[in-house]
Amino acid sequence: MLQTQRIQQNLADGNLLAALNTELQHHQQQQEQQFRDGVDIRTLISERAHFFDQLLALAWQQLGFPDDISLIAVGGYGRGELHPQSDIDLLLLHGDKKGNRHRELIEQFLQLLWDLKLNVGHSVRTLKECIQHAKQDITVATSLMETRTIAGDESWRQQLQEQMAPGKLWPAADFFMAKRDEQIARHQRHGINEYDLEPNVKKSPGGLRDIQTIMWVAKRYYKVESREQLRSKALFSDSEYRALQEGEELLWRVRFALHNLTGRPQEVLHFDRQRQLAELFGYQDNERLAVEQFMQDYYRTVMQLRLINEVVMRHLQETIVDGNKQKAITSIDDCFQVRGKLLETTHKKVFSEHPSALLEVFIHLSKLDVDGIRPTTVRQIQAHSHLIDDKFRSQPRNQQLFMELFRQPYGLSTTLQRMTRYGILGTYLPEFGQIIGQMQHDLFHIYPVDVHTLQVVKNIRRLSRDKAAEQFPLAAELYRAMDDKELLLITALYHDIGKGRGGNHSLLGAVDMREFANRHSLAESDGDMMVWLVESHLLMSRTSQKEDISDPEVINKFASKVGSQRYLDMLYVLTVADVNATNPELWNSWKASLMNQLYHETSRALARGKDDTLDQQQRIADNRAQALQKLHGKLSEEQVSILWNTLGDDYFLRETATDIAWHTEAIQQYDNDQPMVLIKSVDSSATEGATQIFIRIRDRDNSFAAMAAALDQLGLNIQGARLYNSSDNYTLDTFYVLDHNHQPITSDPEHYRRIRETILTELQLLDSYSEVVSRRTSRRLKQFPVATTTKLSQPPSGDYSILEVTTADRSGLLALIGRIFVELGIRVQNAKISTLGERVEDVFYISDLNNQPITDPELGELLQQNIRQRIDSQI
Repeated sequence: MLQTQRIQQNLADGNLLAALNTELQHHQQQQEQQFRDGVDIRTLISERAHFFDQLLALAWQQLGFPDDISLIAVGGYGRGELHPQSDIDLLLLHGDKKGNRHRELIEQFLQLLWDLKLNVGHSVRTLKECIQHAKQDITVATSLMETRTIAGDESWRQQLQEQMAPGKLWPAADFFMAKRDEQIARHQRHGINEYDLEPNVKKSPGGLRDIQTIMWVAKRYYKVESREQLRSKALFSDSEYRALQEGEELLWRVRFALHNLTGRPQEVLHFDRQRQLAELFGYQDNERLAVEQFMQDYYRTVMQLRLINEVVMRHLQETIVDGNKQKAITSIDDCFQVRGKLLETTHKKVFSEHPSALLEVFIHLSKLDVDGIRPTTVRQIQAHSHLIDDKFRSQPRNQQLFMELFRQPYGLSTTLQRMTRYGILGTYLPEFGQIIGQMQHDLFHIYPVDVHTLQVVKNIRRLSRDKAAEQFPLAAELYRAMDDKELLLITALYHDIGKGRGGNHSLLGAVDMREFANRHSLAESDGDMMVWLVESHLLMSRTSQKEDISDPEVINKFASKVGSQRYLDMLYVLTVADVNATNPELWNSWKASLMNQLYHETSRALARGKDDTLDQQQRIADNRAQALQKLHGKLSEEQVSILWNTLGDDYFLRETATDIAWHTEAIQQYDNDQPMVLIKSVDSSATEGATQIFIRIRDRDNSFAAMAAALDQLGLNIQGARLYNSSDNYTLDTFYVLDHNHQPITSDPEHYRRIRETILTELQLLDSYSEVVSRRTSRRLKQFPVATTTKLSQPPSGDYSILEVTTADRSGLLALIGRIFVELGIRVQNAKISTLGERVEDVFYISDLNNQPITDPELGELLQQNIRQRIDSQI
């Protein structure tokens, strides 16, 4: 509060600004310390508002304002709530129609507040002007509902409130509809769900604005001034009221801390602040990061607040808008009926007398054309959720009902979301309850685990629709042909359920999957498949992105792990849905093509059987024969033989017959000894997942680094690379690239010309090539420092070693790695480039200059150390 003696001393010196500034600084420091000491957040926010009441009243008094103008707090400040950097919203209400008489004093007053560096929102209006603006703008009307007189004549404010009454302006029904539409639009702008990675504490779904909205509507309808007065109106249940209070306090603490940390009205909970707040609030790392624990509490809170908002807004609509309107009632059974467009119970004791109805209600919800569940029934569901215990879960009737949910043709995703929000899914499946709101503190996963999981289920169900079938034709074809779709959907529900327990989540989830299958009396073969899918749900994406799937040995090994066509079909659909639910930006035409190739190659391997596997020599012979046939009439066998004799088996093993023919014809027609650059067009009907850029150059140091840097400068994302050294000292490199929109390059001759010129220019600098491209690290990436890790291994057979590099994505990365290879005398034979969010997991198939594996342990360690140190030093 203001210190009278100190103020009087400053005022005696004639310095009003200094007097106020001293008090302001003292108050700021005091509140920051009180916050750190754990003083109740409601006390802090209320005291701050009271402090500014005194501060502004003093300034008003010192400037000598007359009685015919009042200083009125409006909006949040009008409610008596004020955060450290929130706007101080003021209305200067006067009776001067011309508006000139108080201008000089008003300007002095506002200038004083600006000199104090306060965030002031102000309006200077007459009573008539206030009403005119309120009629036109619901935001203004809302702000003027919550007012307090700070200085001046209180009668001005009273007249304003009389004119703002529902009977004269914005009737309750109109006000409700306007605020409901306003909320829907706000939710649309802030991501629909309450699980934004960097949520807006105020405006995101489940945020402070959702609380304020129901309060504004309810107060206006019931004509009350405070939240406490609403308790007598049966607007909230006791548990809802407690949750509302506690949830608001958490959001206030978060907002208060954000304002203090940033020194500005920051409402977005950015990644760096999440970690700071987790530490400030006393969370500690254990099996899970402190920040993940904090954000799970945050997400669970806003989910609960979102539900309260949903229930109360529906209740208010029935009360305010629908009123006494008679709605048609359609009987469903003894327990349920539909009133209008909402499902409800037939009486209050439905769930206590028939606990199975806690699942039946969601079966009905999936089958019926309704808008949802009535708020009274939602409250009944929540009040009786405790009836779902071990006995409930063990009853065959309830197990059958749960399985039936997944057999419903429509509405499964929405139903599961409601079951999660109402507390039923996490109660029936306690293992699922553990992952609700559990965030993963990285940029690879854009949703908490439960939201991601339900999105996987949704993605699978979408495959029944024509639009999804256009985007994922193979997955859609496989899913539609399945007779046991519910098994895949339940598996999807369990695929990540083991996360957050400090172990291998696939293995932990497989144990839970087995328990579910046994508890629900599933056939042993079905249970075995579901357990395998959970345990192996990452197998297909990892194999396609990290291994050389052109190698028959890789395909045979993968096929032996999968074992059957049924398992392969299920795994493919689950993987496509999972990748797109993790982060839709991770899915592109290149990844799709790799997955499709792996699926079809494995399907053929499974059809051949274990005793009839395709070997490398057979693949090489087939490719050579087919390529030679394509070249018939274009080149003589002698011309072809001259070139092919310089190329090793790896080339004919990994390249397709079509590309071998394309390369061969181009090389034979190219007389110049200068580097050759070919670009293969990809049209909309092509099956290729990326544009191929083929480069043939005399074997030179730095060529891989130079080509990688050139493609980076062109804004092209390298998805994969194959590199071959011929016996006549040429290097043949194929890069698979996508543009900045993650699409193959469009067939544009001018664009192709620029690509060729850039590559050729870069290759001319090889002798002095020492710099790589770099860029400033993005804000998000700085908050998720990915320490570079490497792994060097030797496959059982092959003349190469495998180097895996996991690090943060940035421009020039491949060029830098390429230069390290040159410095240490290492050749790149093949590369698999996998970008996951802002993390890359690259795999290089490398050898020494004699095309032998890296067997020297000192060289291997030196290589890995160089890569880790030099990459991490760039951040």
